[in-house]
Amino acid sequence: MSMIKFVTFGEPASKSNSRRLVMQKNKPRFIKSAKALSFVRTFQTQLPVQDPLLEDNLSVTMTIYYASRRPDLDESVVLDAMQGFVYKNDRQVKEKHIFWGLDRENPRVEVAIESC
Repeated sequence: MSMIKFVTFGEPASKSNSRRLVMQKNKPRFIKSAKALSFVRTFQTQLPVQDPLLEDNLSVTMTIYYASRRPDLDESVVLDAMQGFVYKNDRQVKEKHIFWGLDRENPRVEVAIESC
């Protein structure tokens, strides 16, 4: 497999801040926040869908450009959102190089994926 590179636009929610507690059938459950759900939907519409999905062990290099200095660097929502579109499962990611960037005008995620 050669390297896959792509850019998606929008700012991901931090996974630690992307859950909310709701009651379902009288049981407490944690579900994604509205911001996280909105990001995932927008992100997935911009993905270069792989057919067939990647099945190898993968190395991911990612730069997340945020609109402010406030967010923590958190790639987990992005990795989760690529499941079923780029690769079968995010457990295939065996190597990560994750970088934080600031771009107030153009928050985005730049991704490169290759076999390792």
